[in-house]
Amino acid sequence: MPALAPYATVYAPDMMGAGFSDRPAGIDHSVRGTAQRLLRFIEKLGISTFDLLGTSRGGAVAMMAAAECLERNGGPRLRRLILVAPVNPYSAHGQRLAPFFGSILGGELFRLTVVRMSFLYPYFHSRLYADPKTIPPEALAGYTAPLAKAGLFEHALSIAKTWTEDLRGLETALPKLAGVPTLLLWGDKDPAVYASSAEPLAKYFPNSKLIIFRGVGHLPYEECPEEFNRALIEFLTRGELSV
Repeated sequence: MPALAPYATVYAPDMMGAGFSDRPAGIDHSVRGTAQRLLRFIEKLGISTFDLLGTSRGGAVAMMAAAECLERNGGPRLRRLILVAPVNPYSAHGQRLAPFFGSILGGELFRLTVVRMSFLYPYFHSRLYADPKTIPPEALAGYTAPLAKAGLFEHALSIAKTWTEDLRGLETALPKLAGVPTLLLWGDKDPAVYASSAEPLAKYFPNSKLIIFRGVGHLPYEECPEEFNRALIEFLTRGELSV
């Protein structure tokens, strides 16, 4: 955010259920439901045009929000998309595990293991990085701090319940995004959303640029922040992409 501040007004909302936002029971946490709330957030702020950056599942939400935005008459106008290792239908990782945790049996197993075994958090966190040396010293504390607000794990399980349906819906929405200038950023060692899914996803974005960071995992903005910020700022300040 400090790197972007000289070029734009930056908003980084915690979606409902995530971060330090409220976690009301029964809310729709599907990708489409989250995307619609994001667009209402933008409308309430009175923003007329905007660029949208999403990472991991937030990338899926960003793509769905873009599709919803393009279908509307009036309201805020999307200029550009930045997708950082976005969850997509072409990465095999998680397509079986997430729906399992969304089931009754999988949910109970999740509560009995992950929720109760906090000593495993450093292990799960470190797996997102290609090189443990690139993990910022305060990163784990930052990611675990929202656990102090009850309901974070239930939010994660609610996401898992709609995972398969979300991917189907996203695949249906992708053809609508062909005209959106898009920057795709990925680490070639990403263990969560495989970099091999970047090219099939990029086919839906003819006006796009794909940058693969070498020796980087799922969190390029932490693992190679200078390269990441440079690519992002260049995209946002150079205007429309030329194909």
